[in-house]
Amino acid sequence: MSKVAVILAEGFEEGETLTIVDILRRANIECHMIGTGGDMVRGGHDIVVKADAIISDDVKEYDMIVLPGGLPGAKNLRDDDRVIKLLQEMDHAGKFVCAMCAAPIVLEKAGILEGKNFTAYVGYDQKIETTGTFKEDIVVVDGNLVTSRGPATAYAFAYKLVDVLGGDSLAVKNRMVYFNAFDAEKEENHG
Repeated sequence: MSKVAVILAEGFEEGETLTIVDILRRANIECHMIGTGGDMVRGGHDIVVKADAIISDDVKEYDMIVLPGGLPGAKNLRDDDRVIKLLQEMDHAGKFVCAMCAAPIVLEKAGILEGKNFTAYVGYDQKIETTGTFKEDIVVVDGNLVTSRGPATAYAFAYKLVDVLGGDSLAVKNRMVYFNAFDAEKEENHG
């Protein structure tokens, strides 16, 4: 079974984080929230989440590392040398390195975006200085790198994480009424 570490720093984006963790767990993928400070981590909207573990070298044993966005969460991740080291080691090992919203700034500092296609929050193409190629797609996969845009793209991002890990996102989408919800919306707007 695949193991995923979702890294939480003070000021993380709660909606992104909990959506990712929820969907991965629904897909029967082992997923842990890893705190960079204590086990209680305050998000950007004052929602406090209890991490499953505290950051350590154990994260290197995971198959995927995921960085949610949010400010100042993404900056706190970027400024944490332990996070940068883990990202570099996992990327070098060919493991999945994933980030969304503002968190690609952390990947930039780790040197992971060089020569890669990626996406990030609106305007971050101007803030990230890399030889990588910024795309406006909702989710961008380039080898072991998976990135996404922002809070509203968290579902698409999480489903893609399930897919790249070999899980069945379609089954999760069906159980979550993903398609019916959007079909109903289309009917209301066009019917």
